[in-house]
Amino acid sequence: MRKIKNPWTQLQGYDCFGCCKENPIGVHMEFFEDGDEIVCFWKPETHYQGWVNVLHGGILCTLIDETAAWVVFRKLQTSGVTRRIDIKYAKAVMTTEIEISIRAKLLEQSHNLATIKVSLKNSSGQECVSAKVTYFVFDKEKAKEMGFTSCDLEETEETFLNM
Repeated sequence: MRKIKNPWTQLQGYDCFGCCKENPIGVHMEFFEDGDEIVCFWKPETHYQGWVNVLHGGILCTLIDETAAWVVFRKLQTSGVTRRIDIKYAKAVMTTEIEISIRAKLLEQSHNLATIKVSLKNSSGQECVSAKVTYFVFDKEKAKEMGFTSCDLEETEETFLNM
């Protein structure tokens, strides 16, 4: 498993709610490549709750959407925008979780549409949220106009147990 370099950090005006470490109200996600999958390990915080100790459904959807975007960045080497999210909330995610994991992989690509499967699990490994996300994928020229050049891996390998 290898950490993915954030391709946006040098872009003027970059302040993504999902992946910008400097965004004071963001969720500060980091991503790893594990074979065909893009993975994020994330620690819920109380101020993202919808009900006492329960992670807000909109935050869960954000985590799903952002992870799907990173599949497009890394696996397709371009950028794009969300077209559709079909999400299923199966179990509440508690803000008291030690860590949750989000895994996503490309199911198919047809022309400028990519379909991505995403699964979010609690620290016990139970699937709490699943989704099929459709992304409108930019051609390389449009992605470059929007500041995307490439999405590469860090030099060192990171290993995580029990994920």
